[in-house]
Amino acid sequence: MKTANIPSVRVEPELRAEVESMLDEGETLSEFVEASIRAQVERRRFQAEFLARGLRSRDEARRTGEYVDADVVLAKLERKLQAARAQMAAKHK
Repeated sequence: MKTANIPSVRVEPELRAEVESMLDEGETLSEFVEASIRAQVERRRFQAEFLARGLRSRDEARRTGEYVDADVVLAKLERKLQAARAQMAAKHK
């Protein structure tokens, strides 16, 4: 499969210098740019999927009339957070 080029981006010299200072040993600026683009594409895909799930959930709740109280959801999330914190603390002992 042939490769394609991403258009070059003009930036201030200070930004380029900052980026270059952040490169890992042996990493090229092109590799950094490609990794950054891939990461942003993945974030946007996850965001779009999250939004689509939320809209489906909303539509299902409207259709069925079944809703979950926000306090119930927040309490469940708080328990998950506490469990994750406890697990992390146990790992670092």
